[in-house]
Amino acid sequence: MLPSESSADWLARYRAQVAEVEVGADNALRVKRVVCAIDCGRAVNPGIVERQMESGIVFGLSAALYGEITLKGGRVEQSNFPDYDVVRMAACPAIETHIVESGWAHLGGVGEPGTPPIAPAVANAVFAATGQRLRKLPLRLA
Repeated sequence: MLPSESSADWLARYRAQVAEVEVGADNALRVKRVVCAIDCGRAVNPGIVERQMESGIVFGLSAALYGEITLKGGRVEQSNFPDYDVVRMAACPAIETHIVESGWAHLGGVGEPGTPPIAPAVANAVFAATGQRLRKLPLRLA
């Protein structure tokens, strides 16, 4: 069943992501590869769809792996971006995007759909590798 024309634009996108992770000796997580599939309706510019998925995945990985605000003495310790880690190029995984054309003719944006599935994809990959379920962000092994 295809989404109706009245569906919220970003909710009407079908997407899936699978992550391949590596667990270091110190229990550090490293995402090696992400495969993303999206059906966003008619992809007028497939290159832009791919870049949007890639940027959403990197943004979501930053939140999933490093997104923590800590308090000390009732104050937030992170004052600005230098104190808040993000995924940098050296740690960025290989990202493969597959655009699925369902024939749905609706046009819309693809800015948000890349972000939400990545944390669960990484958590599932960690479970497959270690047998340990991670249920809160940032994702860290005990």
